[in-house]
Amino acid sequence: MKNLLTLAFVLALAPALCLAGPPAPKQSGIEAKDYKWNAQEGEKIEALKLKGIAKAGKEGYEVCGACHLPNGAGRPDGTFPQLAGQHSTVLIKQMADIRAGLRDNPTMYPFAKELTDAQELANVSAYIESLCIPVVHGMYEGPDAAAQIADGKAMYEKECVECHLKNGEGVKDKFYPVLAGQHYKYLLRQMTEIRDGKRRNANPDMVTIIKKYNDKQLVSISAYQASLSMPGSMCKAGKPAAKKKG
Repeated sequence: MKNLLTLAFVLALAPALCLAGPPAPKQSGIEAKDYKWNAQEGEKIEALKLKGIAKAGKEGYEVCGACHLPNGAGRPDGTFPQLAGQHSTVLIKQMADIRAGLRDNPTMYPFAKELTDAQELANVSAYIESLCIPVVHGMYEGPDAAAQIADGKAMYEKECVECHLKNGEGVKDKFYPVLAGQHYKYLLRQMTEIRDGKRRNANPDMVTIIKKYNDKQLVSISAYQASLSMPGSMCKAGKPAAKKKG
């Protein structure tokens, strides 16, 4: 907790820490022959074995909220992903991969390297998972949105639905992430990086599927994925603002 409180103090003085920090030492990623996408080893397995306490993770999440916002909504422009409702297993894996140098994320690394306590990591992940998924987020807004979403739906149902499921809910115990409510621009950037070999901790099965897609197809798939919602997991619509009299 001391590390997180120190970070919170620094953030209060310098919000610019949402910008890039020192990079992690790089380890061999997906291109290595001996790479195991989700090997149950190292510090990750300790946090995965623990029961995360969402209430206890709220305070720790305050540091994350500086970039991902207090409600976990991230930024519609895709600079910071929507985290709310994401599987705790996925969150733990990604944090561990960033710490270990398997995923290149210079913005997150300064924070990830401080989360050394497995129970605290489990708690923060449980808290994030408990948050409702914002209904309002970054969508594809081109004039051809309807056509792009229709094309993306066809491709998603052909090759993506098996792992990410019909509503983009993913599979917690298989570490397949929730896609529902994610920002279009973030989805497009991540899939492009996976296709181009820049996301070094990507699932090899996903790499195999996505390698054949061109830029236009990735736009369509991202547009459709951003349109997905999970019944029972989305935030309730806010009450309409009262009309002013007179």
